[in-house]
Amino acid sequence: MEKRELHDGRKDNLVPLESLSLDEISSSADLLRAMAKTAFGGRQLGKAFDVLMEMFHCCECRVVLTVSGAMTVAKQGRMICDMIDRQLVDAVVATGAVIAHGLTESIGLVHYVHDETNPDTQLFEKGYNRIYDTLEMEDNLNDVERLVRMVLDEDQPEGGTWSSARLCRALGKRLSEKDEGPGILRSAFQQNIPVFIPALTDSEVGLDFATWAMRCQLDQSVAEGTNPDADTLFHAVPPFNPFIDLQEYACFAAQAKQLGIFTIGGGVPRNWAQQVAPYFDIIRARLGIDVNSPRFRYGVRICPEPAYWGGLSGCTYSEGVSWGKFTPESDGGRYAEVHADATIVWPLLMKAVFEELERE
Repeated sequence: MEKRELHDGRKDNLVPLESLSLDEISSSADLLRAMAKTAFGGRQLGKAFDVLMEMFHCCECRVVLTVSGAMTVAKQGRMICDMIDRQLVDAVVATGAVIAHGLTESIGLVHYVHDETNPDTQLFEKGYNRIYDTLEMEDNLNDVERLVRMVLDEDQPEGGTWSSARLCRALGKRLSEKDEGPGILRSAFQQNIPVFIPALTDSEVGLDFATWAMRCQLDQSVAEGTNPDADTLFHAVPPFNPFIDLQEYACFAAQAKQLGIFTIGGGVPRNWAQQVAPYFDIIRARLGIDVNSPRFRYGVRICPEPAYWGGLSGCTYSEGVSWGKFTPESDGGRYAEVHADATIVWPLLMKAVFEELERE
């Protein structure tokens, strides 16, 4: 058996790690930079900070923030507002839950801590909707419905057809006028950035939209002296077209010299936002139109889901390269993936980013 030649990492130009010394750290940004020289999840969080800072400093880069789950119920909504107000993001793609529960905050309503001694059957009777360890009042959602209905009654979208982005703009405008509290849609309206909800019908806002259309049908029938049955009302369809969102987002991406994505969780918002380059690829292949595919050059993902479940939430950026969604790292792409609960590490990350940007 041949004798091994044992190497010294320094001679092979390996990057040395450094033990974390908290006494030498005076800011959140310094902490994350020091964590980047440690290991495991700490190193990934430090790398995420580095990638985000490069992305935010790139003047040519349009940044897409995608948020899944119920991060506003988890009280992360104000942080999203801060990111928008600081002009760190250029578009938001979210679940309907993020936006609907954020609307309750925007009109001055409150979420509560769940008392585990109260059974879910009792919560239902009291109108307490449980989201893990937190409660959303059913009456809060009724107030959101009244806001949505007011906007739909009084506003007229371009061409008479709504999209999720058009509805979010209209709601943001109304929130800005009401001035009852900070909110994602209010900040987005004031900063003139689009907010997309790809799965709008999978949300309270979508249900509000549907019942508004049914109410319009009911009012029309009553005015005509008829009494419609439930089946008739269920055929009432709102003037809504999700393909308006798709094309608006495609134009947004096409106009970007560089694209970056910051993903909280995964799900529909992540996939919908990332599919833009494959969309351009098939346009070029199937229609023969000469278009450049806008691939993401930067990406940071905070999500605890592992890749081996096979879902989009856990898939790696490397896997995304195989779909043509991302620029390979060998060609300059920069990515970081933090496998953690976003409510733990996202605030730490953004506090460091805000501090660093304020230093400059």
